[in-house]
Amino acid sequence: MHPVDIVPAQPADHEWCATLMASSEPWITLQRDLATCRQVLNRPGTELFIARDSSTTQMLGFILIAPYGLAGSPYISSIAVSPEAQGRGLGSQLMAFAEQRYHDRKHLFLLVSSFNPRAQQFYRRHGYEFVGELKDYIVPRHSELIFYKRLP
Repeated sequence: MHPVDIVPAQPADHEWCATLMASSEPWITLQRDLATCRQVLNRPGTELFIARDSSTTQMLGFILIAPYGLAGSPYISSIAVSPEAQGRGLGSQLMAFAEQRYHDRKHLFLLVSSFNPRAQQFYRRHGYEFVGELKDYIVPRHSELIFYKRLP
């Protein structure tokens, strides 16, 4: 993979992110359509960052963070990598970016769906631990799992 720049999103970037969300898991199972994804990305109190290929400026993925999202701690609301960029470490780069950006806050939280074991493994590999469960929170018969990491 070419070097990647992770930068604050511009207003024109939001539509690409919403389209990526609406066309991929877990948002399909969570029944998030394009309009809902647009709303999520524009929610007050969140920061959207885009991962771009440094040489082509092509958008490859994004991370949406609420700096004061859970008990006043940063909360990773969404992370997505385009199909063509998956499997090349971009998700790890986006997670490292969030951890570095908020390292002085000491804590980072996220939710991951119970039906998404691949994502659960990804977060565990990055040092996140399961700390709670919200049963039937978004989709009936599925939970949202609370994951947490203490930042060094």
